[in-house]
Amino acid sequence: MPNATPQSITAGSVTAIDILLEPDATMLSHAQENNARLLKVFPGGFALDEQHRPHITLLQRFVRTDELEKVYAAAAKVLSTHQISSMRLEAFKYYYTPGKDVGVAGIVIRPTPELLQLQQALIAAVSPFTFETGTVAAFTGPSDPDSDAALISYVTTFVPKQTGKYYSPHVSTGVAKRVYLDKMITERFQPFTFSPVSAAVYQIGPFGTAAKKLKQL
Repeated sequence: MPNATPQSITAGSVTAIDILLEPDATMLSHAQENNARLLKVFPGGFALDEQHRPHITLLQRFVRTDELEKVYAAAAKVLSTHQISSMRLEAFKYYYTPGKDVGVAGIVIRPTPELLQLQQALIAAVSPFTFETGTVAAFTGPSDPDSDAALISYVTTFVPKQTGKYYSPHVSTGVAKRVYLDKMITERFQPFTFSPVSAAVYQIGPFGTAAKKLKQL
């Protein structure tokens, strides 16, 4: 894996990417419903729109910008051997990732052997183009000094901290105060099943959102 320190990375030379699955209408409906609820209690959060696409992250990495086309090709080759639209996934609870006063909330999905195999294959395929870390310049959208360091750390350590036995697939649905989210995650959740319909590579934005589509796979 190529190594680089933030000081040696020039602006635009590294891109923070999310290789992800795009869910079907069933999940989108549930995600939009929860997002509307969160925006009602915390208007300063984000709406699910073109800059905040509901998705299931498979892999987040810093990659060399001038090798993005190679990343797309490598990911597409892996995905061509997996029938993602035939996957049946189960959403089973709410969760949130805590920040100082607020948290990024979402819907958790049970990992399956197929998802884990796909993730491991993507890690191997993208590895030759991966940087160890990056800077805020690798992301798109406004910078937030209160969360930039945490976001950089999350992407830097995605492998291994969010992969394999630690992988918790989910769809992020919005932001709210932690005191509200603490109550929400204790509520009864009615599980439902859904399927992915496509895959894509996005550039990561604020709160780890899928902010800018780079390539449909």
